[in-house]
Amino acid sequence: MLLAEDDRAIRHALERALTLEGYEVTAVADGVEALAQAHRTPPDVLVLDVMMPGIDGLQVCRVLRAEGDRTPILMLTALVETADRIAGLDAGADDYVVKPFDVEEVFARLRALLRRTSVPAAVQAGGAAPAAGDGHGARDPQTSDRLLEAAGLRMDIQARRVWRGSRELELTRTEFELLELLVRNAGIVLDHSTIYDRIWGYDFGPGSKNLAVYVGYLRRKLDEPGAPQLIHTVRGVGYVLRED
Repeated sequence: MLLAEDDRAIRHALERALTLEGYEVTAVADGVEALAQAHRTPPDVLVLDVMMPGIDGLQVCRVLRAEGDRTPILMLTALVETADRIAGLDAGADDYVVKPFDVEEVFARLRALLRRTSVPAAVQAGGAAPAAGDGHGARDPQTSDRLLEAAGLRMDIQARRVWRGSRELELTRTEFELLELLVRNAGIVLDHSTIYDRIWGYDFGPGSKNLAVYVGYLRRKLDEPGAPQLIHTVRGVGYVLRED
């Protein structure tokens, strides 16, 4: 694991906690060191502070993603506005934790990210979408072990690619996992606890805005002018994928 945090006290405390949890940690103090270390010895997961001198965590994330590096990235941020969190996801981060944080939440999010590292990384965009299935409806989206279809979406699970119609979407790892869960359960309302458990492996409670942020960002990528919205909010319950 690579940890980049410029606050010495936080860096040392988190490094100790992660080491005691069983992680092998390399800790650095800024983005320049983080990039150099990531290139020297690619880690299994990165934990990046957003605000660091020189090259910040968002820039580190953008550079790695531009290089095709799909290593899971957890961002640490003191910025609490939704727009700031979205900036991290847009840079290619897979998840984030807001400071001050409970170290158990960091552990839970890391476990969830690492559970997905065995899934093949996304292939390069530009190929043709897989052929449509032969009439599967929204409530039976599975067309094969590899391909899923529902509500005008097609997902290639092995290649980690997704299309709405002919348009291919660029999704982060967590966005893809969330959309896959919704597609597999198209037409079924999934409650917040179920989604948290399936995607993050931990229910962060009713006060968490994490799921709402991811759903909002996913909608921005899915929605098209004049086309039906696909992800619907069922107030007080959760979310459902359907094409109204």
